[in-house]
Amino acid sequence: MATRAPLIQRTAIPGLGLSAGITLFMLSLVVILPIGALLAKGASFGAAGIWEVVNRPRTWAALWLSFRLSFLAALFNLVFGVILAWVLVRYRFPGKRIIDAAVDLPFALPTAVAGIALTALYAPNGVLGSLAGEIGWKIAYTQWGIWLALVFVGLPFVTRTVQPVIEEIESEVEEASATLGASRAHTMRHVILPMLMPAALTGFALSLARAVGEYGSVIFIAGNIPLRTEIAPLLIVIQLEEYNYNAAAAIGIAMLVISFAMLLAINLIQIWSRRRIGHV
Repeated sequence: MATRAPLIQRTAIPGLGLSAGITLFMLSLVVILPIGALLAKGASFGAAGIWEVVNRPRTWAALWLSFRLSFLAALFNLVFGVILAWVLVRYRFPGKRIIDAAVDLPFALPTAVAGIALTALYAPNGVLGSLAGEIGWKIAYTQWGIWLALVFVGLPFVTRTVQPVIEEIESEVEEASATLGASRAHTMRHVILPMLMPAALTGFALSLARAVGEYGSVIFIAGNIPLRTEIAPLLIVIQLEEYNYNAAAAIGIAMLVISFAMLLAINLIQIWSRRRIGHV
C-alpha cells in the first residue's frame, strides 16, 4: 500500500518549526498586517468612495506621473545597470574600486540628502543645471528632475542583482561561441543575455518598486506642482496632513493594485524566460 508523502519534508537541520514560526510572524508583522490594515480602511470607506477619490484629475495625474516615470527610470536602470555590472566584472581599469563602491551610495545615503544634493547640482543656478540652462534645458523642478532622482535611487538594484550572475559566467562560454563562428553581437544576444535575463528582470522589479514609493529624494527636486510634478506619495502625505485618512487610503489602495499588476506581469515574464532557457 502506497504511503503519502508528508506535506513538510524534514531535513537534517533542526529547528524547522521554530524558524518557520519566526518567518511567518515577521512576514505578518511587516507585510501582511500593514496591507491588511490598508485594505480594511478602504473597505470601511467603500468602493464608491475609493473610486470618487481616485477618479479626480489630480489623483490620476499623480498616479500617471509616478508610475510612468518609475517605469522609465527602471527601464533605463535595466539597460545601464547591466552594462555597468558587465564593465565592473569583465574589465580592469583605474578607479574601478571607487566606482564599484559608489554604486552602493544610494543604499547608504539618506533620501533627503540625495534630494538636496541633486537639487543643488541640477537647479538653474547649480553646476550642471546652469550648463543645461544654456541650451534651454531645465532639469530641476520638472519631470526630468523626478526621473533623474528615481534613476539615482534605483540603479544599484539592477547592478548588484546582475553582477554575481556575470561573475559566474565563464569566459570560455564566449570563446566557445566565437570558435563556432558567432559574432560578438550574436553571442551577446543568444548566449549571454538569456543567462542574465532572470536576474536582470529581478533587478528591474526591485528598481521599479523602489521608484514607485520613493518620496524623500523626489520632493526636493520635483517642484510639487499639482497636475504637473506632484507624485502620488506626496499626494498621500498631503491627505494625511489634512486628516483625510479615507482619501489617503484610497490613493494607497490604487497604488497597491497598480503595483501588484505590474509586478505580476514582470514575474510572468521571468517564468517565461526561465522556461525558454530550460528548453534551449
